[in-house]
Amino acid sequence: MRWRRQAQKADIDTDRIIHDQIERRSKKERGFSGFIQHPVQSLIKNPIHSLYLTIPLSLVIAFIWFFIVYQQFGLRFVLGTTIIDDILIVTTLLIITPLALLDFFDDRRQRNLESALPNFFRDLAGMNESGMTLPDAVALVARAEYGALTPHIRRLDQEMSWNVPFVPAMLRFGEKIQTPLATRSVDLIAKASRAGGDISNVLRAAAIDTYEFVTLKTDRLNNIFIYIVIIIISFFVYMFVIGILTSTFLGTMAEAGRAAEASGAGAGFMSSIDIDFYKRIFSHAVILQGFFSGLVAGQMGEGRVLAGLKYSAIMVFIGWMVFRLII
Repeated sequence: MRWRRQAQKADIDTDRIIHDQIERRSKKERGFSGFIQHPVQSLIKNPIHSLYLTIPLSLVIAFIWFFIVYQQFGLRFVLGTTIIDDILIVTTLLIITPLALLDFFDDRRQRNLESALPNFFRDLAGMNESGMTLPDAVALVARAEYGALTPHIRRLDQEMSWNVPFVPAMLRFGEKIQTPLATRSVDLIAKASRAGGDISNVLRAAAIDTYEFVTLKTDRLNNIFIYIVIIIISFFVYMFVIGILTSTFLGTMAEAGRAAEASGAGAGFMSSIDIDFYKRIFSHAVILQGFFSGLVAGQMGEGRVLAGLKYSAIMVFIGWMVFRLII
């Protein structure tokens, strides 16, 4: 009995050491050192690391652009025209567009992985309840198809076929997937296994938990989708109203002011209006509206401000092009 308690304690200590090593490695990969060692993998797993590249690159491009225009036309021309606006907008787009794309693909990867987790845990629990050992159950499950999760399950099967204990193998399984839901579920399974509970019931509970999480997340996105559409439509309506105001109303008022001044009636009435100045102010309003509306859409639809950058990038680019090419 004493020998068994010592063996259990040694297993717990080994699991804790492995868990701590995984945590340290995960923290290292999330930092700048992980980006330097494995830039491609770092960008795929942590889209925010793209800022290590895009911010310096965009600032260099902005500085070169500003310096060239300044050398040719002077500081007053740069600051007094839309050149400075174009520099700032392009710099912003160079920063947020790669981040938005990487976050979009990473979010799609996480959804594909998380949507397969409930079936994997349920099938594993069912086979274990039928009397199969965990290595045999994992080996049988690995032959099935679980979409994006299939390579990770087969890697788990390989590790367990090499006599790696179930808990360390599952912890590495969660580390490779690296999604919040997988990390939470694997941690639950690992702790329950250490406590000596029925692993089948634990796997069944994990399957139910992951299924409810994925279902709630999908329902939220479906229910809130109409509000995202309203936000996007409101941006285009706002841009259309400002476009009409800029292209028709201001021009008409300026012409009326000049006609009144020429006839001697109401001298100065709207005759000195600077239409280009108002176009520039309105373009700022549209671009700011598009940027922050996109962030709101991301927070409402997916619960993450970062997810709204894809909407922001699209609306900022459209607003910028409309004012440069059409209005």
